[in-house]
Amino acid sequence: MLRNVQLQDLRKKFGAMLDERVRASTAGLSLNELRALVRGEPPTEKPNPRYKVHTTSFLFHIRPRYYEKGSTIFTHTFRLGFFTAFFFAVEFITGLILMIYYTPSPSEAYNSILKLMTNVPFGQMLRDIHRLGAEGMVIFTVLHMLRTFLTGSYKKERSFTWLTGVVLLGITLFLSFSGYLLPWDQLAYWAVTIGTSMAEAAPVFGNEANLLLRGAPDIAANGLLRFYLMHVVLFPFAAVLVISIHYYKVSREHGISQPAKFIEGEVPPPVAKEAKTRIDFLPDLLTHEVFLTALGLFALVLGVTLFGYHAPLENVADPQVTPLDTKAPWYFWWLQGMLKLGDKSLMGIVIPTILVAILVGVPYIDRNPHRSLYKRPLAVSVGILAVLALIVLSYMGLPQYGIKTSAATRIVQDLAPQEGVGPVHRIPFDQLQSGVYEVDPTPARNLCPEIDYGCPELETVFATYTQKVDAAVEQGDLPAGTGVMVIEDWQQALKKVTLRIVWVEGGQTKTYERHIFLHRDRGSE
Repeated sequence: MLRNVQLQDLRKKFGAMLDERVRASTAGLSLNELRALVRGEPPTEKPNPRYKVHTTSFLFHIRPRYYEKGSTIFTHTFRLGFFTAFFFAVEFITGLILMIYYTPSPSEAYNSILKLMTNVPFGQMLRDIHRLGAEGMVIFTVLHMLRTFLTGSYKKERSFTWLTGVVLLGITLFLSFSGYLLPWDQLAYWAVTIGTSMAEAAPVFGNEANLLLRGAPDIAANGLLRFYLMHVVLFPFAAVLVISIHYYKVSREHGISQPAKFIEGEVPPPVAKEAKTRIDFLPDLLTHEVFLTALGLFALVLGVTLFGYHAPLENVADPQVTPLDTKAPWYFWWLQGMLKLGDKSLMGIVIPTILVAILVGVPYIDRNPHRSLYKRPLAVSVGILAVLALIVLSYMGLPQYGIKTSAATRIVQDLAPQEGVGPVHRIPFDQLQSGVYEVDPTPARNLCPEIDYGCPELETVFATYTQKVDAAVEQGDLPAGTGVMVIEDWQQALKKVTLRIVWVEGGQTKTYERHIFLHRDRGSE
């Protein structure tokens, strides 16, 4: 009997000690409360110990204790703000790891990327995730602001939050743009050269702004180092600062806006009252955010593995050679499109500055007190027109629009671009059968009779080549023109593909050709 009493006392003491340790490590949650939390059961103590976590925990004190039910409806926010923050966290973590292997020097930057992709375990995957995360952060930031505009969630007490969102959009764009140069390849070098040339068009201080960005008249070591420091120090610090302000306004002052129908009396009172029901952050919203985080990571890994997304890496940067179809990053295509409409200073600096000022002043320009889509026809129409204009201008910003290129150059560039991968590069090595394939005399089928399964990819590319050449001849762009594709065994496991177009212009025979060398193991690194 005495021994049983001693064992019970020992169990109580051990239980009390374990419970004390659990409370210390969980910011006040007992073992029973932690068990109830994991099971989704109601609190086991009063007052609610889960609220205490938000007071004493370093990680949870910035999170609100609860959200109103109406603001958590998925179709209201689509969790765009959460995923914007998620992608920033992914960029921050993967960026810290990539910094270990990167050297911000023109002589070493490109090689350090190659070493990262070939010698570092999962190095290419990490780089791909970092690049895909950057694209995702830009996309979700834009969509988050668009959602905020369409739901009227920038009015009244949320006007300053809208301002911080506009600032975050700018930081996001320049954070991604500053990282564009770091691989130091042709794509990066000339995209940033185009982007920084915009600063030179600024009135009064254009030359000074250009020198400040590049560190010299042309981008070199100083420019690369400045972009590196902006990418890893300046813009991340600014982003953390503004995100902190933005999040504090949302979580501590006015919360996430509810759908307008609950606020403006478009639903029965019981439904509106239900929308104000509190949903505790612990455990409901926390488990939901854990799920969204897992979903986001799964999507990133799936994108770079199953769907084959890879961060581009072209030939090493060469300031002496400007590749065809040079363009700015896709999120600045609209600006490049505006430049084709007129004066560089007006279209590239003045009008974009005015547009940014209008974006900042949206809460003060729109004096309509309503938030519902149906009660704000003017604001919604302007927003939709702005999106359409952005799409049209982005299309105009493509190098194929409004820039005259000779027909022969355009045909060859479309099939085998100077930088990047085109249809010719995608032909499997075993289908590159040596021979001379002339447009029209050679039918674009049965090109490889000695191969049992044929060479469908080669036939498709040659058919496209034939079609483009014939169309250019019919339109008069290639008078008396003809084309040929020559495939040669150049070295062991190496093929040389030559695309050659010949035409007559002004009584003279002209020739344009490009040589493409394709290795058996290309794309397998």
